[in-house]
Amino acid sequence: MSKQWWGFTGAYPWAGMAFGRRRFFETGELRLAILSLLSEGPKHGYQLMKEMQERSGGAYRASAGSVYPTLQQLEDEGMVRAEMQNGRRVYQLTAEGRKELERDPIGVRRIWERAERCEDWGQFMGPETFSILPSVSTLVRASMRAVGRVGTERVRDILDRTRRELEEL
Repeated sequence: MSKQWWGFTGAYPWAGMAFGRRRFFETGELRLAILSLLSEGPKHGYQLMKEMQERSGGAYRASAGSVYPTLQQLEDEGMVRAEMQNGRRVYQLTAEGRKELERDPIGVRRIWERAERCEDWGQFMGPETFSILPSVSTLVRASMRAVGRVGTERVRDILDRTRRELEEL
């Protein structure tokens, strides 16, 4: 059963993930994401971490403790090749890595679609924002109840006035 956000399936950025999920990637997806990024060109580990963070709007902050062991594993498996450039290990996709990536195009698409959904919401995902969600939820419920008493137009006017006031802050 899919989660719903105010009655709209998939309308929240974490659609397709368990609500409250702590991990951005499912098992095996980090290696697929790394291979996908390397298919765009050679990168060092820090570039990979920054790219994943940027593409997810900050929802995923890769750690060296997850990225570098995965890169080492991919190198051991012959999926990537590393060479030193300007004092950094720069990784490049091999033909074997490209084949691995081509085995799961749907998985790759799913990863970056999830990242895009999170990127769209990334600026709103801080603890300050989450602290006001109960108030927003109460406002939505009160608005829905008021529609039955005073009509849609009056409630919409109040909500529009409130929105404008917030935008002026």
